[in-house]
Amino acid sequence: MRPVRRSIYKSPAQLRLMREPGLLTARALDAAREAVRRGVTTLEIDAIAEQTIVAGGGKPNFKMEPGYHHTLCVSVNDEVVHGIPGDRVIRPGDIVSIDCGADVGGWNGDSACTVVVPDPDRPELVAARERLSRTTEGSMWAGIARLARAAKLGEIGDAVQGYIEDNPDADGREYGIIEDYIGHGIGRSMHEEPPVFNYRVRLPGPAVKPGLVVAIEPMMVERSADTQVLDDDWTVTTVDGGMAAHWEHSVAVHKDGIWVLTAADGGAAGLAPFGVTPTPIA
Repeated sequence: MRPVRRSIYKSPAQLRLMREPGLLTARALDAAREAVRRGVTTLEIDAIAEQTIVAGGGKPNFKMEPGYHHTLCVSVNDEVVHGIPGDRVIRPGDIVSIDCGADVGGWNGDSACTVVVPDPDRPELVAARERLSRTTEGSMWAGIARLARAAKLGEIGDAVQGYIEDNPDADGREYGIIEDYIGHGIGRSMHEEPPVFNYRVRLPGPAVKPGLVVAIEPMMVERSADTQVLDDDWTVTTVDGGMAAHWEHSVAVHKDGIWVLTAADGGAAGLAPFGVTPTPIA
């Protein structure tokens, strides 16, 4: 007997159920982002996000991942993703990526952002790291905008990579695109099929049609995209010590358009430069 495969497409009723975990994820991520400042530990940032999720009637879905015991992943400087919150103190000039997710009623949200801590003594360093973060964020919105028009999911990677190629660093060099860690479907589980690539691929991928919900999450680095996993078996860093940035949103395709579940405005502000207007899920 062949195993039964779950459809990657949600019903209209299921899409409506995904709105609250998305919004709660957004509130928790906003609270964590506001807490990033000089002298704060990554564990203190984690506690703020957890309090927000629990107070909102949800559960931190990262804690449901086998072997992981925190609400956030907080990755600093050359840490690309999956940084474990702890006693590390945030310092001026740090580039800090925060990944957050909430479960409400068995449905999931997942989102990430990057913050650069001010450092008046090193303005050029801060400017370079802010440029990396802005470009990574822009590539995410380029991918989301393509989702609104795409026939196949594989088009997302083309949009993300194209944006990166069109927006090099101040010296005209392209940022590196992490290929080992990619986006994904999301719904009853935080990580579901299908994969969402942040770079061009030959395979067209599944059809983009109502019911598709995906997390689009480009991760960019200053130079080489080679990574390594530290001895904690979670934290991923660049091999060459280059800085990294990570942005992510969970996005739903429905009969009237797209809606960014993890943005309070549905993605209106981020999509405006691309000529796309999101439509609320009815």
